[in-house]
Amino acid sequence: MLHRGEIIEKAIRESGYSITAVAQRLGKSRRWMYFLFENPAVPLDLILQIGKILYHDFSHEIPEIIQGKFIVSEHEKGMVQEDAAYWKDKYYQLVDEHLEVVKQLREYEKKGKE
Repeated sequence: MLHRGEIIEKAIRESGYSITAVAQRLGKSRRWMYFLFENPAVPLDLILQIGKILYHDFSHEIPEIIQGKFIVSEHEKGMVQEDAAYWKDKYYQLVDEHLEVVKQLREYEKKGKE
């Protein structure tokens, strides 16, 4: 069974579009395209973008895609939730650091006025 990268490669080669033309439309290089063809886990949104360029419906080959949309698996949902938690924590950390710098700046300004 073909993986996502191989499915994309096959679709491009059968479409009549050159790999270079597809790469240019994506704003990527030919080399990047060949790396993509080796990737079994190409993101679904990128597959949809390539499908629009080729006028190709990948939902026949990739069951996670249904009529231009995709179904997020439970595993992918977990990854998204983990990413969201990471960035939320990172945001709070940066806010705390910012508040500490503001506090230090105000203390410095107070000492300067005294």
